[in-house]
Amino acid sequence: MEQLEKKTPVLLAENLGIQFGGLKAVNGFDLEIGEAELVGLIGPNGAGKTTIFNLITGVYRPTEGSFYLNGERMNGKKTHQIVEAGIARTFQNIRLFKKMSVIDNIKCAMNTKGAYSLFHAVFRTPKYWEQETNLTKRAKELLEMVHLTGTEDLQAGNLPYGQQRRLEIARALATNMKLLLLDEPAAGMNPTETEELLEIINYIRREFGISVLLIEHDMSLVMKICERIKVLDFGTTIASGTPEEIAANERVIEAYLGKEEE
Repeated sequence: MEQLEKKTPVLLAENLGIQFGGLKAVNGFDLEIGEAELVGLIGPNGAGKTTIFNLITGVYRPTEGSFYLNGERMNGKKTHQIVEAGIARTFQNIRLFKKMSVIDNIKCAMNTKGAYSLFHAVFRTPKYWEQETNLTKRAKELLEMVHLTGTEDLQAGNLPYGQQRRLEIARALATNMKLLLLDEPAAGMNPTETEELLEIINYIRREFGISVLLIEHDMSLVMKICERIKVLDFGTTIASGTPEEIAANERVIEAYLGKEEE
């Protein structure tokens, strides 16, 4: 019987690490994420979670190890090249263009999708208007996906907090990514907003086959939505497994989830 060929993972990190002076912020990090898979990354503050996001998005260059997107080595690529290859992220602290309109926040992430030149843009030629119409249509579709229809002309900074979080996700989707990195997307949200966020994340995974790597401190959310979880402490992986395995892991309980006093 022929063996089934193993699919290339969307993300593969092998022995990934970075050192700042004498401090190893991340050490020997390994991870595979398949298509449309959602993996959680948890750990105490300062464990190295956001540092891993910065490594995968080109903000930092690894001092050891490698990472791959669909088999292509990403080490050494600049942030914009990694975005164009198919990795996008949101941030722990919202980083929208708050003085710009909601729809322009989306369209600015489509800067590689417009096919018109500077000449067409300056002189507002028919080609320019055709491309702008297409980009606007796509931006409105993305806003509808995150339940922000009707906010197109509002200033992004005037949206309620939960809607700003959803706008960040829509802007990431505008890059046509294959892997979405979510850095504490539910931070500051109330239970209703968190539930709506869960629906949106599951929708984009189901409809577009997008893989997700999630940092989150809301453990009820993590346990509900993640298929696998990696746990970091002081830059090193201390556990990896299903939500049920992580919840029962004594080392994780002691380091992060909280050990009950006897």
